[in-house]
Amino acid sequence: MSTSLVLTVLLAYFLLLILVGFVTTRKVNSEMFFTANRNSPWYLVAFGMIGTTLSGVTFISIPGEVGNTHWTYLTLVFGNCVGYIVIALVLLPLFYRQNLVSIYSWLGTRFGEKARLTGSFFFILSQLVGASFRLFLVVGVLQLAFFDAIGVPFWLTVFITIVFVWIYTVRGGIKTIVWTDTLQTVFILISVGLTIVVVNKALDFNFFSAIAAIKESPLSRVFDFDWRSGQNTVKQFLAGVAITVCLNGLDQNMMQKNLTCRSLRDCKTNMFSFSFLFLVTNVLFLMLGALLYIYAEREGVVLPGKSDDVFPFLSLNYFGATAGLFFLLGITAAAYSSVDSSLTALTTSFCIDFLKIDPGNKEEKKKRIGVHIMFSLLMIFVVVLFRELNNSSVISSLFKAVGYTYGPLLGLFTFGLTTKYQVREKYLPWVCLLSPVVSYVVNCYSEQLLFGYKFGFEILLLNGFLCYLGLLFIRAKRHKLVPVNTLKV
Repeated sequence: MSTSLVLTVLLAYFLLLILVGFVTTRKVNSEMFFTANRNSPWYLVAFGMIGTTLSGVTFISIPGEVGNTHWTYLTLVFGNCVGYIVIALVLLPLFYRQNLVSIYSWLGTRFGEKARLTGSFFFILSQLVGASFRLFLVVGVLQLAFFDAIGVPFWLTVFITIVFVWIYTVRGGIKTIVWTDTLQTVFILISVGLTIVVVNKALDFNFFSAIAAIKESPLSRVFDFDWRSGQNTVKQFLAGVAITVCLNGLDQNMMQKNLTCRSLRDCKTNMFSFSFLFLVTNVLFLMLGALLYIYAEREGVVLPGKSDDVFPFLSLNYFGATAGLFFLLGITAAAYSSVDSSLTALTTSFCIDFLKIDPGNKEEKKKRIGVHIMFSLLMIFVVVLFRELNNSSVISSLFKAVGYTYGPLLGLFTFGLTTKYQVREKYLPWVCLLSPVVSYVVNCYSEQLLFGYKFGFEILLLNGFLCYLGLLFIRAKRHKLVPVNTLKV
């Protein structure tokens, strides 16, 4: 694959994103960055959220993981879809009717200012490290596939790409993200679809014979009823519901897009439509994964030891220049649809929750731009730091540990919605800090303590439950429900 061709295509891609950013912000105002003036078409939001949900990590991980756990991931996806229905019916009405910019403002009204800042802090921590981790893995692929060949050092690759993201998000924020995510989702789906076509052609399959081959393969196993397995069907399904509610419904990154729709009805339509598109897209990724392993077996290809390397390895070495080029475009789109929305959500949460910026105040624009620059630099620093650590197990463990921060958010919102209790606020941050720590320890020793039981994604449920119990323990003697309709943004 010609390096000049790859460079031309990637530059054209980024210039296209910058052009979209310019076109969508011709009539920009201060509030547009945070809310898109609540005027986004629901169908664009629904389609674009596919790209945000499928980060660069999942783009390469889902097909590769088929070789390890077959199609058992699909039961997690079923749980995800139920979680989206919960978001549409419970959380969207709560947040939309309160005209929220940051969803953690609700915690402030329900429990007090410390709850608001605690929720926002956990989101910022998890989002900053999580987005940086995903960017680190994808830039690593691009570095090996292309940038090393032209002598561009890793830190410069990271810096340039974050600068591109900053350029097309700094003015329009979430308004621009809605449109760029749609564009990036198109590239992701083209990449996956084209690879499926290429593999089918190499195997002399048509669509129906490909489905038959996958069905006959042991890789298509969906259900696992071993209660000790991390892929147990019931555990996967319940974890899928919890993960979706936390990582989407209680996450500023994802909810900020939903809240830009024109009405609550549009918000719900967007979420229902997205859940269907999400299911279809994941089935495509699982189909691709099965076909990759079938191809490797028939052609006698020795695959890399790491499952995450299977899709990149075959695309860049066996499927021709066109498929390889679109793989790079697909993984780039998946990475940046996640990074750009994360950067915007981080800026929003810090500005609204910590600096208490009025979204409609033009005088505070400089503060918002300063925060946007700060998080851009922090993301560059964290990605380069990961590179300097040069220890994939340490970095992966850090990423997993940060994922525990969503447990307190689950506990906080669940407690606030299902009880009338107030809490002794000075103890609330400590409860939120202890619940993920205890969950992590339990997860490490679960097989010894629980007769061989091994936690999977459902550790998030335990995390949230422990936080809920902690809040119940520190409840105030006199309790009352704080009316959520008194919230002021």
